[in-house]
Amino acid sequence: MLKLKNVMLALVVLSIFMVIPAFAQDKGCKNIKFYGSYTLTDTADLTDLWGDGTNVSHTVIFQLNLHSDGTADQYWTGFPDIMLSGGSGSSWIGSWKCREDGMLVVTTIHANYVPTTDAKNHPTTVPNPPPVDLILSSHARSTWLFAVTDANTLTRIQARGRIYGVTEDPSDPNGGTLRNPSNNQVIYKRLAASDADLLLP
Repeated sequence: MLKLKNVMLALVVLSIFMVIPAFAQDKGCKNIKFYGSYTLTDTADLTDLWGDGTNVSHTVIFQLNLHSDGTADQYWTGFPDIMLSGGSGSSWIGSWKCREDGMLVVTTIHANYVPTTDAKNHPTTVPNPPPVDLILSSHARSTWLFAVTDANTLTRIQARGRIYGVTEDPSDPNGGTLRNPSNNQVIYKRLAASDADLLLP
């Protein structure tokens, strides 16, 4: 009787371990149609940008697009805001993949630009006399880890990047300078198509 109980216990344990991997794969980006357009509201705090006590605070948006072909892009509406005083950047362009554990990985590359008085100098701060143009300051390779919370919500749970100098190749996954990881959680919400405004009087 004891032997029979041991055999039954072994079968139960085995069945549990057989179910867990199947369940682990049947979640997150494995079973939710996540691709589409998402937004994250942000505040661009340009406090005392000109050194005259002027405070500028604008509401801006991160616009993340995940395409069904595996490509990804993100744009920040704060990029063109006061670019000759504060600098600017390009869109994040890259790809996504769905991990076996149902987590979503997005990797992108983008460029950073700083103000300059002419193309021959490369300042890291707002120059004096006033800037007349922008110049490439660096490239960045960003990797983000998302939990696919539901069909309309992505929660970014980790981010890490590499910074590349202007003479380095940002497509080299082992190049540049690896930055510290960020575990700050931010929530992107799907921008859902709606005809609600069209139906209003």
